[in-house]
Amino acid sequence: MRSSPLSIAYIVRDPLPPRRADVLTLFGAELPRHGVHAELVGQAGADGAGRHDTGGMHVVGSLGSRFAALLSPLWDLLGLLRAWRRTRPGCIQVRDKIASACLAWLAARLLGLPFVYWMSFPIVEGFEVRRDAIGRRGRGALWLAHALRAAASRLLLYRLVLPRADHVFVQSEAMRAWLAGRGIDAARMTAVPMGVDSALFERSAIPPSADPRLDGRRVLVYLGSVAQSRQSGFLLDVALLLRARMPEVLLVIAGDAPSPDEMAWMRREIASLQLGEHVLLTGWLPQREALGYALRAEVGLSPIPRGTLFDVSSPTKLVEYLALGIPSVANDIPDQALVLEESGAGLCVPMQAEAFADATLRLLGDPALAARLAARGPPWVRTNRSYDILGRKVAQAYSAICPPCGPTH
Repeated sequence: MRSSPLSIAYIVRDPLPPRRADVLTLFGAELPRHGVHAELVGQAGADGAGRHDTGGMHVVGSLGSRFAALLSPLWDLLGLLRAWRRTRPGCIQVRDKIASACLAWLAARLLGLPFVYWMSFPIVEGFEVRRDAIGRRGRGALWLAHALRAAASRLLLYRLVLPRADHVFVQSEAMRAWLAGRGIDAARMTAVPMGVDSALFERSAIPPSADPRLDGRRVLVYLGSVAQSRQSGFLLDVALLLRARMPEVLLVIAGDAPSPDEMAWMRREIASLQLGEHVLLTGWLPQREALGYALRAEVGLSPIPRGTLFDVSSPTKLVEYLALGIPSVANDIPDQALVLEESGAGLCVPMQAEAFADATLRLLGDPALAARLAARGPPWVRTNRSYDILGRKVAQAYSAICPPCGPTH
């Protein structure tokens, strides 16, 4: 572990102030305990919150600006300069931004600092999915703009940023293996999967929801986003099968959609399938309230579509269920399969409605099995996926990345 404090200038893609646990908890609470302090650089959210700099956070520009995509690399460079003036960083790190990463890499080389890239999502492939979706509706000027962005991003990320980074943090072991297959040195990558704050997920400290709609029902829970790209309609397919075999089932979907249109789509689907009495879509809830609904559930569901975008992901919801002692049913993307294999706290099945329904009914119909699985979750999470454990791992990586001699190449 480091013998002296280390400051990191950290350019992030998400709005500031941060809301994601792997930024807020890991960098805001855990890493400072190990002498690693982050100076966050980025843009304010579209609502304008967080426009003013604070100690450890440098906000330049707004994601609500119509020119945000064009100007954010320059805003990030200005924020990096402010961070440099406040405290001389030991390294420069960029999360999921490609143009900003190119400028930050150049700045790091000029300053003689290590450059680190944090890859939480295969963003190039995400751009390509967006390009293809637009192309299916017609190959106009908008398609061309997205095609150019995807092509340029692929060239910059895989030919410049990742090969020249001193270190790359990735979302999962599956992502590490995937990038190694693309020629990125596995020895320069550290997998940091999603975790939980053990204190926030202490079951005894969370009041269960008092929502009367849950009374007398066999409650299931899904914590997470609602989106067509995530195939959220799959949950309704499962609910239809369960309704036919166990009419008292109620699926609580505790989460919001990325846009009002997506939420309206989900509500229409629920209505068209006549599932209003069997699916409760809460919309956005404060975390503690959402966890209160989870505590009323007998089974947690975590279906994640297979494919390039999600196979390398590390979903939070499954780990949250396990931390709360909720036996779970999840499909076989690599990180979820690994979690359930190691923990033995749930059932892993293909993402098929019949398979999910059968596994859920198995847990609902066998209280002894459900209790055994529930008991295994919290201790496994505390040992493997709590942010205090992950914080120690990341701090050790920084200790090796940022030696006194600076970057390695």
